[in-house]
Amino acid sequence: MTTAFVLSGGGSLGAVQVGMLQALAERGVRPDLLVGTSAGAVNAAYVAGHGCTPEVIGSLGHLWRSLRRQDVFPTDPLRHVLAMAGARPSLYSDARLRRLLSRNLGFENLEDALIPLHVVATDLLSGREVLLSDGDAVTAVVASAAIPGVFAPVCRDGLTLVDGGVSDHAAVSQAMALGADEIYVLPAGFACALEQSPSTALGTAIQALTLLIQQRLIMEVAHYSSLARIRLLPPLCPLSISAVDFGHAGELIERAHLATGRWLDSGGPDLPAPERFLSLHHHQAVPAAAPAEAATAQRFA
Repeated sequence: MTTAFVLSGGGSLGAVQVGMLQALAERGVRPDLLVGTSAGAVNAAYVAGHGCTPEVIGSLGHLWRSLRRQDVFPTDPLRHVLAMAGARPSLYSDARLRRLLSRNLGFENLEDALIPLHVVATDLLSGREVLLSDGDAVTAVVASAAIPGVFAPVCRDGLTLVDGGVSDHAAVSQAMALGADEIYVLPAGFACALEQSPSTALGTAIQALTLLIQQRLIMEVAHYSSLARIRLLPPLCPLSISAVDFGHAGELIERAHLATGRWLDSGGPDLPAPERFLSLHHHQAVPAAAPAEAATAQRFA
């Protein structure tokens, strides 16, 4: 049996996947291959380069806890003005993201990873997904995370590539095409309990992208659940942390670690119609005392 981990995008909510990975590693679940998109590509690349052990996941968690928004989205008012005037291809430079990846991945080319790694990006002209499996790892991950308008597209192999989250298919189908017959889906999720809509261009763009990613996953999990053994790990719910807020990584990791462990131990991955645990929704009010890790079960009780 070939086991794949599929990690979706979600901005700063990618910290959720660290907790999921911790729970899986503690139970001896290891991937034979990794497929990552956007923020999920960052996590997948780190694990692919260092191994999927509790110690490695712990170091990935430390990295997430140390991140701040400026480390990924450096504010540059002049660039913003130039971008609006059409003199820059994006609101933010990807230089800091590239530097972060170069310092932490531990390998140069995708084919050099300890665990086979595949990164999903989108061809900007056709909208089709592009699976990157060899060549420069940093460029591939940056392409997968190139949110349109936020980061500049990446030119690679004659294609203009942007964030894999806007592809016409999500990464589940790619994992199946690579020969996986057991697929663990690790969604970063979306902020389903925000008190109000994002007020910035960056916040709006990434909130919209997380909703799109969730919709793609719902369709793919529903379509492929009868063709492969799909083990869906539900995203956190309720969640009131914006996908551009990097100040709550520790909280996200701990919540996801506990919730995923309980889900695995209770047989949650074997429940029918796994796509229902990804349903789009919004909480009008979230009681402060509500046990967050129980919300998913409450919604589908």
